[in-house]
Amino acid sequence: MKKSFAILFALILSQFQAQQNAYYQQAAQYKMDIDVNAEKFTYEGNQTLNYSNNSPDELNVVYFHLYWNAFKPNSMMDQRVAGQGKNGDSRLQKDGISRLASIPKDQEGAQNIHWIKQNGKDLKFEIQETVMKVYLNESLKPNSKTTFTMEWDAVIPQQIRRSGRNNREGVDMTMSQWYPKIAEYDYDGWATFDYVGREFHAPFADFDVTIKINKDYVVGAGGTLMNPTEVKGYDTSASIKADKNKATWKWNAKNMLDFAWAADRDYSVESFDVPQGPKVFFVYQKNDKTKVWSEARPYVTKYFQIMNSRFGKYAYPSYAFIQGGDGGMEYGMCTMILGESKEIEDLMGLMVHEGSHSWYQQMLATNEPLRPWIDEGFTSYAESIVMHQLFPPTDERPNPFVDKINAYRGIVQKGIEEPAVWLGDHHDNGTAYSFASYVKGELYLVQLGYIVGEQNLEKIMTEYFKEWSLKHPTDRDFLHIAQKVSGMDLKWFHHYWINTTKTIDYGIKDVKYDTKSTTITLLNNSQVPMPIDFSVMTTDKKIITYQIPMNMTHTWKQKDGYGDFTTEKYWPWTQKEYTLTIPYTKSQLSLLGIDFSQRMADVNPENNFVEVK
Repeated sequence: MKKSFAILFALILSQFQAQQNAYYQQAAQYKMDIDVNAEKFTYEGNQTLNYSNNSPDELNVVYFHLYWNAFKPNSMMDQRVAGQGKNGDSRLQKDGISRLASIPKDQEGAQNIHWIKQNGKDLKFEIQETVMKVYLNESLKPNSKTTFTMEWDAVIPQQIRRSGRNNREGVDMTMSQWYPKIAEYDYDGWATFDYVGREFHAPFADFDVTIKINKDYVVGAGGTLMNPTEVKGYDTSASIKADKNKATWKWNAKNMLDFAWAADRDYSVESFDVPQGPKVFFVYQKNDKTKVWSEARPYVTKYFQIMNSRFGKYAYPSYAFIQGGDGGMEYGMCTMILGESKEIEDLMGLMVHEGSHSWYQQMLATNEPLRPWIDEGFTSYAESIVMHQLFPPTDERPNPFVDKINAYRGIVQKGIEEPAVWLGDHHDNGTAYSFASYVKGELYLVQLGYIVGEQNLEKIMTEYFKEWSLKHPTDRDFLHIAQKVSGMDLKWFHHYWINTTKTIDYGIKDVKYDTKSTTITLLNNSQVPMPIDFSVMTTDKKIITYQIPMNMTHTWKQKDGYGDFTTEKYWPWTQKEYTLTIPYTKSQLSLLGIDFSQRMADVNPENNFVEVK
């Protein structure tokens, strides 16, 4: 009996430990040496990659991304753009025709792999468009490490999307997604989405990157420059060390998803320190078209202070805003953005959005090709909050999200909405993708705040950062924290908002005034059930709110941040009508309505209010 009990206890303990240690993440260390031919827009690369398999699975193959292979005629990206026509990404087309189709032969993107080895032994590999499949000679056991070495050369493509040469603002080289990058491996398997225009995913990695380039170039990058006195632009006392006509730039970065850089002969570099971090770099062409950058420093300082206090402390030592993209695109410790802006608010909108991806893409590193609404939506939520503080609106808006809610209503009315759950690259309509990922992803948090209360939402966001920073969370992990903090069942909300295009539409059906009270009948006109904040304004301008819970949450909102309320009997989600009687007469009331805060994304708000006359 004793022996049997001991065996049983050991089995239970091992299962418990397996459950406790179920989460894992892979790790990589890159050492790269790059030699750039600036005249021909090519480079030669040599890479050593130490890779840790922290999974419980034995790996017999690994995958690398070769993103630049997309930038050529008849690539999968070209085919996708051509297939979508005017419904696709306008930046990838002109007059509905793919811009990739006309890339000259000598400007086609290419990453030509000469060889790859594992622990010094040659490996077989095959190129599948923008994905390279590598067959291992030695299987990679669970919790073990291996070393890959690789040599390749690359042609910097014509600038079409994010990467490339000679972008529309005249920056010579935007070097993003520029190296053979190992794919992420997790419980869902290898993240090997073909690159056809959208986002990226990768394991956390350390980077040691040496770049040789003509000595008259200035390089901006997401990382720490290890030799600022030996190169141009970063130190006024610099004595440029050149190997013939080339300077050597040494960059280092720890625990990031990627390493991006840009190079131009006309770059200026400015830097300043945000109290409690980070150090910020502006790398841009200083001219009349970029003069608003000179106004940005105090706004950027306040931006990082707001983000650090509201959403979690930025984890890295520096951040660089680099003029080098075709709009804006986030990378580790930097972003590539357009530099030419007429107004400081426009420039800051771009900087705030891309900078906020340091939280919701870099530190909280969800799989964006798989779940774009988390990264883009949560980033847009932070952007709305910060911009509301940096540039307070001149009108009296009830909340920072009014414009996004109105935009969402517009897309619903057009009838082109697509579910947020769809894969980023697999939306049929470019506008529908943007609304599903950016707008609906942002409104996911706005609706969540309406349901659980704003104080609870702030706790959810900080707890999410605390538990999952520098890891790879999923929407299930976020939902787990939201339910834990609020005490509510929220699976129903997550399903409706992310997996469907069903809408919220509540209205006031009837109002009856009696001698001592008023009775209001509310109606759910659509498919998504919600708790309801019903408010009245008295003739002496007092606002009284009645919170009507929805039964599926099982626990009711206690506080909100938009004023006190009285909790009423719950409204079953199967019940179309709800009757509420309040102790006010017609002569005491001036206005009554649903959601005075205007946070609920009701697609038909016209029937939500009644003016008492």
